[in-house]
Amino acid sequence: MSSRDLPVTVVVNGSVTGPALVLDEPLSMWGGLDAETGLIIDQRHPQCGQCVTGAIVVMDAGRGSSSASSVLAEAVRLGTAPVGFVMADVDEIVALGSLVAEEIYGTVTPIVVASTTDTSTIRTGDIVSIDSTDNTDNNAILRLL
Repeated sequence: MSSRDLPVTVVVNGSVTGPALVLDEPLSMWGGLDAETGLIIDQRHPQCGQCVTGAIVVMDAGRGSSSASSVLAEAVRLGTAPVGFVMADVDEIVALGSLVAEEIYGTVTPIVVASTTDTSTIRTGDIVSIDSTDNTDNNAILRLL
């Protein structure tokens, strides 16, 4: 299968490649993600029990509390966080968690925004690559490998 490039807008710069974990619904990290294990623990979430560690999480948006940023930062510290996010809408709380973790722990968790038309073509397990390190105009490419 040949690679496919999708246009994206950069929220948090970075470069990462990994398997996609596509979420059917938005995830609240506060009460929805166990930072110690990387498991989705929200019993009402369709992907409850799935592990986000090392994945590029694809979701429309985050959900919930402003405390979600601290849960993401803690997961980054513990090494259980996703390696990146592809979202359909900008989520300031997820972006804040990523930026705080980068500042405190030196670990970059890139976040990009793509159209829902494009995100709907990504499947769990697809290998995707985000590279926005040379970004000068807030645009980058999301490559499906």
